Amino acid sequence: MLRFHFTPEDLIRLTVADRPHLLWEIVASLHRLQTREGRWAYAGWHRTAISALRDTGLDRAVRNVLLPLFPRARYFPDFLTPLEGKDGLDSGLDAILSTPRARVTQEISRLEQTVGAPAWTRGLADGESRGRVARVLRAYYDTVIAPYEETLHERLHTERANRAGAFLRRGSEDVLRTLTPTVRWRHPVLEIAPYPNHRDVYLNGRGLLLIPSYFCWSTPVTLADPQLPPVLLYPLHHPRALPSPPGRNSLHALLGTTRAAVLRAAATGATTGEAARRSGVTPTTASHHTTVLRDAGLIASHRHANTVLHTLTPLGAALLKQHAKHVGHARRASYGVSPVRVRR
Repeated sequence: MLRFHFTPEDLIRLTVADRPHLLWEIVASLHRLQTREGRWAYAGWHRTAISALRDTGLDRAVRNVLLPLFPRARYFPDFLTPLEGKDGLDSGLDAILSTPRARVTQEISRLEQTVGAPAWTRGLADGESRGRVARVLRAYYDTVIAPYEETLHERLHTERANRAGAFLRRGSEDVLRTLTPTVRWRHPVLEIAPYPNHRDVYLNGRGLLLIPSYFCWSTPVTLADPQLPPVLLYPLHHPRALPSPPGRNSLHALLGTTRAAVLRAAATGATTGEAARRSGVTPTTASHHTTVLRDAGLIASHRHANTVLHTLTPLGAALLKQHAKHVGHARRASYGVSPVRVRR
């Protein structure tokens, strides 16, 4: 179990990243390539990523350079996911290149001792070797992440709206209480389970940066060094059961399968594109359904720049609430995931 110990000052300093941390997304996506856990949720991306890596000849560099540095295991070096990455890929790569030699040597030694690493990784204390890794990271990003960056931003925008709603309802503790099924808030401690080892992180007034991640699956992740600025990467995707839980047929009969899916998407805040993906239709079709739901008084739509965010009205929330009692048991069962090998 991983536990973050909060003080009142830490609750005040709780923040949510305002853009995707692309180095963390690279790491989490590499883990998706190494495990079958949750692969169904990324099936389209997985197929195109494998094909793109093969077509560009980058698959060998990923296999020989990146996977040894980012194993799907208990540990990989913290210096490869610097805090500066929250300001963009360029800032993150610059931070990797400027990491002090002593720290790189220490973290690579820990990698060797914990999960094993090829001999060439010892040379990463040298700036030229790190430069090669940075170039492979950028090429990997351009090939398999950049085509999905709009989706990453869209999902993050929706999640921030969801976190903001939680904060406005009951404050920062509700933000923590409603993160993911594997996270439990017991004032003043945030618990994450399962986790590969037992750790206690005392924030001591430093606050905590929450980083929503598109490619993170099931279990949140933090840094290994408790002295670094505290962060928690957590998944936007949650495990779910493939069969439809009982009690949903009546809602589907009332609204139709697609419209019911769009309404459920709005429960956590969804853009038109997100509603389309969740309901398995085109954005044009999803836009039609959001119009019908809005005209029926079940959702409200708010425009932000070029994005429209759909949220439930009290009437829409009441409609879903009528069915929540019947589906609650099935949802809890679908969240019962087995421990998987994750970082730390």
